[in-house]
Amino acid sequence: MSPQLFAIFASLIEAECGVHYSPNDRDLLQAKLAAHASELGFDSLLDFYYRLRYDDPDGAAKQALVEALVVHETYFFRELPPLRALVAEYLVPLIDRRRTPRVWSAACSTGEEPFTLAMLLDERGLLGEVELVATDISDAAIVKAKQGQFGKRSLRDGHPIELAQRYLDKSPRGVTLAPRIRDAVGFARVNLVDVDQVRALGVFDVILCRNVLIYMRDAQIARLLGELEAVLTPRGVIAVGVSESLLRFGTALRCEERGGAFFYRRAGDA
Repeated sequence: MSPQLFAIFASLIEAECGVHYSPNDRDLLQAKLAAHASELGFDSLLDFYYRLRYDDPDGAAKQALVEALVVHETYFFRELPPLRALVAEYLVPLIDRRRTPRVWSAACSTGEEPFTLAMLLDERGLLGEVELVATDISDAAIVKAKQGQFGKRSLRDGHPIELAQRYLDKSPRGVTLAPRIRDAVGFARVNLVDVDQVRALGVFDVILCRNVLIYMRDAQIARLLGELEAVLTPRGVIAVGVSESLLRFGTALRCEERGGAFFYRRAGDA
């Protein structure tokens, strides 16, 4: 793939879903594009680009490409301590004040993150006291999440044995989620770069946007953070991945430490 062809594909993909491919990723992107284009019967990547750019009135071809490109790296109990802190430090106090907190797990992939949070709430007898909303750009990922059936890699070494035994059924074929946990999470397809889709979800007390920003450029991250702030309740919090930080973006968010984990809320919220 020529530098010029890489540039126009990278620009189209970033505009469609926010994911950034740098020049160092050219070989990786070429391999993915070539495989996907070949499956669709295209011999030329340039012809495939013209199809995406000029002959895709309903966006179905671009959505199929995004499905082929997005990373579904997730598993149960990933970065568990911040989720425990979230429940203890934010959700329990809201429930104690007779609130029904709304939690959004953004870019949830196949749902292991919101399902883990549901387990932590159920462990405390609070599962029915919180509204859990999970979204992803991939229709296929959402279908899999709703089925509650997962591969063996959804449960990694070092997981909490007691929680896994209580809510997950392991077999040679994979992992099956307890129905009450599966049914506790509402799923929807949402593209995070689509402002209307994000705002249609309503407002949230907690937004989980973990291990998502690493795939975006700073300008796109800043735009996304502005949209997340817009759907955050007063004193609501945003959680990102343990390897991610929002401090360099100059947003109206301040970082606070709770239970050994870091969360972000508007600077003006007490």
